[in-house]
Amino acid sequence: MVIKHKITYSVLTQGNNKKYPKDIVLKISEKNGMYIIHRALIKQLNNKRQGTANTKNRSDVRGGGKKPWKQKGTGRARVGSIRSPLWKGGGVIFGPKHKKYDIKINKKEQQLALKTLFFNKFQQTCVIDEIGQNINTPKTKLIIEIIKNLNIDINKKNKILLVVVNKNSNLYLSLRNLANIELIEVDQLNIFALLKSDKIIITVNALDKINEIYNA
Repeated sequence: MVIKHKITYSVLTQGNNKKYPKDIVLKISEKNGMYIIHRALIKQLNNKRQGTANTKNRSDVRGGGKKPWKQKGTGRARVGSIRSPLWKGGGVIFGPKHKKYDIKINKKEQQLALKTLFFNKFQQTCVIDEIGQNINTPKTKLIIEIIKNLNIDINKKNKILLVVVNKNSNLYLSLRNLANIELIEVDQLNIFALLKSDKIIITVNALDKINEIYNA
């Protein structure tokens, strides 16, 4: 069952630490939410698989057309080809072959999974007016200070997802050394990134775009 939910976030202004409310409306799955999220996650992880592992069986290996010796009379074990899987340089029995692992789910189902998970992460989400716009040179210390001002623990065990509309090169370079912080554009938001994050920091412009995309 799909229902509409209104969520009110408190947007933190960086300059004076004041807060103001921001509403978005999301259609979410009330009963089958975890099932749909699970389907979307399996689809994403499967579609990342290349499926390029490949081995040659006895018919693929070059050579081996001639029988090494006659069938009877030599006292040796009978053999039909030097490319038998029993021989060195022979084919591989039941080895991996090229395979597609792609799974398809409907576009609306994928969007419903994202919206439902985003709604479920409401308590772990922090909305700010902007981040990185005033950074003229890459500076990791400055970004750490901004995140600490949001009362977010920045230790390595805490996975933080930072969602912006467009990646700023200075912001990207400032965050590159922080292994536990992932910077992502709102268009690239996905199930796996949301699930593994302990805290989500999102700019107000990115939140507006989510509202626009998923309620179009």
